Amino acid sequence: MNYYVYVYIDPRNYEEFYYGKGKGSRKLAHLSDTSDSEKSRRIKAIHAAGLKPIIRVIARNLSEQEALLVERTLLWKLGKQLTNIASGHFSDKFRPHDKLHLELSGFDFNAGVYYYNVGQGPVRKWSDFTEFGFISAGQGTRWRDAICGFSEGDIFAAYLKGHGYVGIGRIVSSAMPIRDVKIKNKPLLSLDLTSKKMDRNIESDELCEYVALVEWIKTFLYYQAKSVSGKKLFTTTHVRASLDGQPKTKAFLEKSFDVDFAKLTR
Repeated sequence: MNYYVYVYIDPRNYEEFYYGKGKGSRKLAHLSDTSDSEKSRRIKAIHAAGLKPIIRVIARNLSEQEALLVERTLLWKLGKQLTNIASGHFSDKFRPHDKLHLELSGFDFNAGVYYYNVGQGPVRKWSDFTEFGFISAGQGTRWRDAICGFSEGDIFAAYLKGHGYVGIGRIVSSAMPIRDVKIKNKPLLSLDLTSKKMDRNIESDELCEYVALVEWIKTFLYYQAKSVSGKKLFTTTHVRASLDGQPKTKAFLEKSFDVDFAKLTR
């Protein structure tokens, strides 16, 4: 428990520019650093101005693991303003700085495993979903609200009525009105879709089709669907439903699609 975390401060503007952890005289070692690192150049510039870096211990009497975590927290706090090169231990536990404007799975919510009802008919076709990488629902607020409940990162199992489960996918973009959706910089409705009626009620936010972009992990054609006939597996007429309380169905899907939901939702 003899580790500490320290900071280097530029006396010219009182800006913190380096955090480190160590014990003994470690905090002074950088003063004799002759490398061409940004940290070393900053220290040399301070000396050239006739000044000395302000060195202060921030936390003391720490174990090495505690010191590493405190150091990493401070590194994350100031991010690119620092001269530290290494990302530090525990970096995978911290949110990337450039993602603060987004909701991230594992940080702001935990990616769930869901059932999704394809609802194939005149407006939507399973073949379009797999070819172009999306799912959809709509033509009413009830169905719009259901698909808008998906969050980026969610995993879902697609069910095709009368056939069975046909795909496992990951949501990569939350649902939005179809008129606003582009795939590879082309409006979705300009693509060669099998369904010619996806533009139904296109001008109505309440009644139009809503589309979520997806990454398909594994899909099957309708005649290859993993049947639920004779098995007590979960199905519903709802567009979206959680599978968290359906262990038998999840086990069936993992075996049928050769996936591991625990790994997919990390």
